[in-house]
Amino acid sequence: MEDYNTLTLDTERLRLAPISFIHCNETYLKWMNDPETIRYLETGGSYTMEELRNYIENAVNNKIYFWGIHLKSNGKHIGNIKIDPINYKHGYGEYGILMGDRDEWGKGYAKEASSVVIEFCFNVLKLRKINLGVAADNKNAVSLYEKIGFIVEGILKEHGFYGGKLCNVLRMAIFNKGNL
Repeated sequence: MEDYNTLTLDTERLRLAPISFIHCNETYLKWMNDPETIRYLETGGSYTMEELRNYIENAVNNKIYFWGIHLKSNGKHIGNIKIDPINYKHGYGEYGILMGDRDEWGKGYAKEASSVVIEFCFNVLKLRKINLGVAADNKNAVSLYEKIGFIVEGILKEHGFYGGKLCNVLRMAIFNKGNL
């Protein structure tokens, strides 16, 4: 298998390149401080460049499967996607995605990037399951995950504080039928 730091994944319109210090820039920092972009994220807001650099350094040093999502047409960095942590003993990983560039929202890029990462997790890493947590109020994300094949496994009542109010968090999963 390729090294974490060189493993790229391609789709029709996207190139997923491993997160590295080239991604540590004002654009990414702006995403992490944009209230609309981070509305349903666990982290973000009041981020500094040093915190972003430390976050990326941690991902690189800990060999996390973490990619920047880039448009093939012009190389523009529009978001990030990762599987972390991975529990190889039990065969599952935790999925996360950030579509940071609001100009690119609603164009199907999140679904395209998610599909190739899920395929990689099932076919290369041989995981049997991918999990995620999502605020129930984040209707666009819930709809995306359901279209990809995720199902709700549980509901954590009033678990997160998003958009100024307590929200339920859905725990969702997709299963690799070939590795059960």
